[in-house]
Amino acid sequence: MSWKDDYKKKLVSVEDAAAVIKSNDQVYFTPVCSAPVDVINAICKRKNELSNVMMFSALLLYPFECFKGEFKGRIGYTTFFMGPIERKFVDQGNIDIISYHFGDTAWFTENTLKPDVFIAEVSVPDEKGNMSLGLLGTFNGHQATKLAKKVIIQVNHEVPYVYGSKEAFVNVADVDYICEQDHKIPELPSIPLTDMEKTIAHNIIPYIEDGSTIQIGVGGLGNAVGFYLENHKNLGIHTEMFVDSMVALAEKGIVNGSKKTLHPGEITISFGIGSKKLYDFMNKNKVLKAYALSYINNENVIGSNDKFVAINNALMCDLTGQVCSESIGFHQFSATGGQLNFVRGARLSKGGKSFLTLESTAKKQDGTVLSRITAALPPGAVVTTPRSDIDYIVTEYGAVNLRCKSISNRVKEMISIAHPDFRDKLMKEAKEVKLI
Repeated sequence: MSWKDDYKKKLVSVEDAAAVIKSNDQVYFTPVCSAPVDVINAICKRKNELSNVMMFSALLLYPFECFKGEFKGRIGYTTFFMGPIERKFVDQGNIDIISYHFGDTAWFTENTLKPDVFIAEVSVPDEKGNMSLGLLGTFNGHQATKLAKKVIIQVNHEVPYVYGSKEAFVNVADVDYICEQDHKIPELPSIPLTDMEKTIAHNIIPYIEDGSTIQIGVGGLGNAVGFYLENHKNLGIHTEMFVDSMVALAEKGIVNGSKKTLHPGEITISFGIGSKKLYDFMNKNKVLKAYALSYINNENVIGSNDKFVAINNALMCDLTGQVCSESIGFHQFSATGGQLNFVRGARLSKGGKSFLTLESTAKKQDGTVLSRITAALPPGAVVTTPRSDIDYIVTEYGAVNLRCKSISNRVKEMISIAHPDFRDKLMKEAKEVKLI
């Protein structure tokens, strides 16, 4: 049987695909802008027919009905990276959170996720019946296809065909049900850079050498750095997330990968999130290659890139350099993600550096201004990156290198990049608890 005949045999409606789900199933679907929206919506419509179904995904850009509290006990949802839409619903009690290092995604998929059903949104098939897993499917889609008892795909003509390793594709032969439904790919809104973000970015730029290979994490601060590298030469990219600032650098020839020691000449990624321009850039671009997240975030793989530069965001930091990037007290804000993988990978790189960026203050709803640099992290705050792994911490007041520094020196360095209005208070608190 040809793959085309196999395709026709497996073709069903969106509603018939949703009908495959049964009570007690664990259902994993591709995250963020690769979510198979129509199939998931059809499953949600079956709320009263189902019980104890658990859906898994991450950082979704669509407000699915199953986020609501009224779905509890029927169709639940677990995220492994909280996004702004999920945060709006989490207090309703039907969203749970798993936090793990993204470098462990293969282990997580096999030992924790263990999907009964995997649902992916994919491109149209190529001449061999291979469908690209698109923008986010390389997160772990190939592995999930092998592990799941049932595999459903939604073919969407809008999905970019992204080149990469074998993990970037799924073949018609490896799926059980195929449905076709087109829709526009959700974009991550591009928020104008603030003056604060521009200042922080400028504080990092002098430390980045020509010929470096870079990784930029989610969020405006990290992305801002990419827009200020226009005077650099021969940069490379090895990153879990491909972002808009990287497209700009590639189009201007600043990113060409010519000095990369691993996958030279290649833009090496796991997934892409951003604007339609980014999605169009990824489509059938032979310079860009997508790999499974467990490979991209493997610390030894990262460290194989000489002069590797990791740039990620933080929420707050204590005076000794413990960094919290995922919670506000006990309230989960995002998740662990790949930050520590890249911090440690940069340590293994010849000439590598890692930067964790944050604004020095935050403003509460009542207008109260708080220092994001504190003598101690508040109760519930998660230590995403231990102080022993820190290289540079950067605010709008400068960049300090804490690597292998004594506690007292760390404290003085951290106070030097705190907001001036809080420095005396921080020094007093440091002396009271004998950090100095």
